[in-house]
Order: sequence, then structure tokens, then C-alpha cells
Amino acid sequence: MIRRFEYTDILGWSHSRYNTFQTCKRKYYYSYYSRSDERELQIKLNTLKNLTTVALEIGNITHQIISVLLKRMQKTSEPIDTKRFTEFSKRKAREIFDTKIFQEIYYEERNTIDFEKDIYEPVLKGLTNFLESERLEWLFSEALVNKERWVIEPEGFGECRIADMKAYCKVDFLFPVGEEIHVLDWKTGKPNKVNKVKHREQLKGYVTWVGFHLDKTYDQIKPTAAYLLPEYKEVSIDVNEYDIADFADKIKRQTEDMYEYCSNKLENIPLEKSRFPLTQNRAICEHCNFRELCDRV
Repeated sequence: MIRRFEYTDILGWSHSRYNTFQTCKRKYYYSYYSRSDERELQIKLNTLKNLTTVALEIGNITHQIISVLLKRMQKTSEPIDTKRFTEFSKRKAREIFDTKIFQEIYYEERNTIDFEKDIYEPVLKGLTNFLESERLEWLFSEALVNKERWVIEPEGFGECRIADMKAYCKVDFLFPVGEEIHVLDWKTGKPNKVNKVKHREQLKGYVTWVGFHLDKTYDQIKPTAAYLLPEYKEVSIDVNEYDIADFADKIKRQTEDMYEYCSNKLENIPLEKSRFPLTQNRAICEHCNFRELCDRV
């Protein structure tokens, strides 16, 4: 049973939040404290926060379509009609694409984003790789028996508690097989060395989330990063109580680092914007949603 929490103002750790905090304190301010800025700037900040990129939308659209596919599997075990699925995927991808403002267009890096070539082709490739994978075949043969207990892109932000601190670790897909709980995290980025290190930490977060909510021992939780591009590949990890203890200690330190930039941590009220310095690595600015506010590029 997934626990529910009453809303509190105190900030919650997440991998993406702390990554932004590390990358640039000013970007962190704009991303999480725009409501604290000058009123006339808030509309601009909301526009900039919502800018997306081609790479992000490939991942976002793929996630949404796989979510629909899995929910369809919960309703029927009939084989997937590839032609109908492909037609649906294209309609869904186009629907999402048409609602987005792309960073590449906003900052005049490109004149247009080609839906077919830039977005749909890689999305379809990733989906096709999954449809042809042994994992999908295994889901039909081993996991459907408990399909009513599947958790697919759960509502909310995946709140839990790590070291008694609020944290968010939202899983993509969770399902039981026997006494084990499997977690799949879809990835559309390449499984290179840097990504694998980052994704390993994310998987530890999912293991912690499952252990917290479902009262499972860590050896019963099987987390896997499922890379959809350029071909289907999985990377799984095994964790034990010592790994999770170390992870919890790190989350506590990282949360306390972010608390240092709050004038009131219980109400999550930030320090003045001037106390959030710009990064010294200007290469980061070239890909930042908020670059126009900092006169860096």
C-alpha cells in the first residue's frame, strides 16, 4: 500500500532538484523559487521554466506512450497490434509535440523542429526496440498474473521519507513477480559511463521508495534501467542495507546543503536572489533555459 502524505512547505529532495542545485545556484533559484521573484518577472520565469528540448521531449513522449501501452496490457492480454500501436503513437506524439515551446526555437538556435525526423523517428525506434525486446515477452508470460498490483507512472511526485526527510523518487513502472518487486526505469539517453553512474544513484532512490512504501527487504527489490536507444539494453543493480544506509546519509547531507539557502527551511522560503550565485562554468549557460536573464550568452 502506497502511503499518502499531507502537504508541507518544507523542500523535498529529488535527484533532479539536487542536480540543478549543484549545476548553478541561480538556475536553482529560478527553477524552484520563481514565486519569490519580482511579480513582473514571474510570467517570464514560468515561460522559461517550461521550455523543453528535442532530447527531453523524445524521453517525455516515449514515457507517456509506454505508460499507455502498459495500462492497455492491464486490461487485456491480447497480442499488441503493431500497426494500430504505431498509428496511435504517432497521433499521441504529435499531440504532445504541438503543446511545447522548444528551447532551440526560443533562443533561435534552429528555425524549426522537424516532428518526423527529430522527434517521431527516435520515439518510434525506442518503442519498437521495446516491443521487440525479451522484456516485453517476459512481462506477458510472467508479470501479467499480478497486473492489478502494477504501479505505472503513479500520481503525484513519488513522495517518501529518506533519513526522516521528505524526498521524491517517482518510479516509471513497478510490478511484482512472486515475492520480488521489479522496478523498470525507461531511458532514452545513451548508456554511457556518466549516465550509468547517475542512473545507478536513481535506482537506489527507487529501491528506497519501494522499501519505504511496500515493506520489502532490499534483496527482494530488483531495479533496472531500461535503455531504449540506440538498441534495447538493460542495466540492473543489486543493493543491500549498507548501500541504502550510505545513500540515505548522502541524501541527508544534500538536503541540508539546500536548507542553507533557505531563510526559513520549514516554510521553504529562500534567501535573497543575490545569495544564489551564477555558475563559473559558462559552458553550462549555453544550454540553460534562463540564459537570457543572466547576460551570459
